[in-house]
Amino acid sequence: MRSAVTERLRTPLRELRHDLPASFVVLLVAIPLSLGIAVASGAPLAAGLIAAAVGGIVAGSLGGSAVQVSGPAAGLTVVVAELILQYGWPAMCFITTLAGLVQMALGGLRTARAALAISPSVVHGMLGGVGIVLALSQVHVMMGGAPSSTALANLQEIPFRLLDADRAALAVGAVTLAVLLVWTRLPRIGRVDLTQLPGPLVAIAVATAATEVLGWQVVRVDLPASFADAWHGPALPEGDLYGIGLAVLTVALVSSVQSLLCAIAVDRMHTGPRARLDRELVGQGAANLVSGGLGGLPVAGVGVRGVANVRAGGRSRMSTIAHGVWVALFSLALVPVIEAIPLPALAALLVYLGISMVDLDQLRELRAHRESSVYVLTLLGVTLIGVIEGVAMGLVLAALIALRRLARLRVRAAPHGGEQWLVLVEGSLTFLAVPKLIHELRRVPAGADVSIHLQVDFMDHAGFEGLRSWRRGHELGGGTVTVDEGYERWYDGAATGTPPPHRTLPVQRTVRSPVPEEAGRSGQAARPGGSRSEPAAGSRRSLPAEGRTSGPR
Repeated sequence: MRSAVTERLRTPLRELRHDLPASFVVLLVAIPLSLGIAVASGAPLAAGLIAAAVGGIVAGSLGGSAVQVSGPAAGLTVVVAELILQYGWPAMCFITTLAGLVQMALGGLRTARAALAISPSVVHGMLGGVGIVLALSQVHVMMGGAPSSTALANLQEIPFRLLDADRAALAVGAVTLAVLLVWTRLPRIGRVDLTQLPGPLVAIAVATAATEVLGWQVVRVDLPASFADAWHGPALPEGDLYGIGLAVLTVALVSSVQSLLCAIAVDRMHTGPRARLDRELVGQGAANLVSGGLGGLPVAGVGVRGVANVRAGGRSRMSTIAHGVWVALFSLALVPVIEAIPLPALAALLVYLGISMVDLDQLRELRAHRESSVYVLTLLGVTLIGVIEGVAMGLVLAALIALRRLARLRVRAAPHGGEQWLVLVEGSLTFLAVPKLIHELRRVPAGADVSIHLQVDFMDHAGFEGLRSWRRGHELGGGTVTVDEGYERWYDGAATGTPPPHRTLPVQRTVRSPVPEEAGRSGQAARPGGSRSEPAAGSRRSLPAEGRTSGPR
């Protein structure tokens, strides 16, 4: 018994030697990103640091992922900026606390898996659109100006901003971007791999040093002399309840979806315990509740920090918690160092981050699945209209594409010797596919012998009625119709009032050859069920319109 307890105590200590160094690496990534996101959101700079500390400590302690790192997220930047403009910063803090309560409720109701039902093409399109909006706004800050209220206006004003740019600010931004672009491509020097140092930290450090050495006069980070004096607690928003409720749900859902996707992505990078997604939602909600109450930005799982944590050797939640503690301590102890950072350098970092959020590899993968249109529509909607509108447009298109796929039906009708026709029906025979079915069946001449081979995985009442009505009409015109169901007995079941039994395992589907073409070459009908031969061409055999299908099952 004692040895078991001792072993349980030793395990965290053994992990600590990996987690502490990893926590310092994540700290170096978190501070510049948190400051930059606060600038881009229009929030107080201290709000980014508060959110980073709370995300590490609270979400790290209560969340369901051992190595995911939470903090202010670029994916929420556009949403937060719009809400701050509409309601003000104290009201934004109140919205954040309510969003945290919503997330905790969603986690308690075990809805995390349902959130993942949202099409990935919509999620990635949303993040790509947010990235474009972020980059277009911060490129103006990088050149010493101020962004406009819309992405389209920011894009149109870039040429004029270049002509009137602050040269010192532009130089700082260019240095930052150059370091970020080059750093990950540096070769190893012997055993030294410089790329192990976080690129954002190196870029900000180089830009700050260049500013000091060359004497560039640029705007720098301005932290309050005392956090207590600058603290703004949450306040009730002024406005209609519908708008406030929509704001709360938007922050809660965007934060939740991003956190869950990041948790799953980080899980693929390590061999430790898998994330418990419902608990992760509760942890994220608790972090937002605390962050909003303390005057911080909304919190979400951040992929960049999680990846840095895993690559630096983080193995348990101690690395995440420790990073939050370091952020809090360093924010208080290193105020002069932080205040030396040029704002154009942070803006350049966000331009780089925004561009990287447009994931072309993901777009190529979605294109292979024919879902790139959803990605592009969502991206354009978020960029040109807004996050909520863009996501809604993407969801509608994704639903329409899914509906079209569910209703996809393949119908082929071809003559096969004399007066016999073969008709192959594959897919889902629903009301959406009935017009296509009837259009193809009308090619069959009156009086022909027709063999219909049904390979359908579902048939609704409209599909059954359409096929039965055509069959009755064809037989009244002197033709014969045989129906063979090679998959499930949907037609026969509907005719007799006994639908196919519910299957808990997938049915083994018989592989068939293309009936009309091969049947025409061989001079005899194909064997759709694989268990018997159809009548040869010219023979006539009819069945009643309902009651049974041709051939044994």
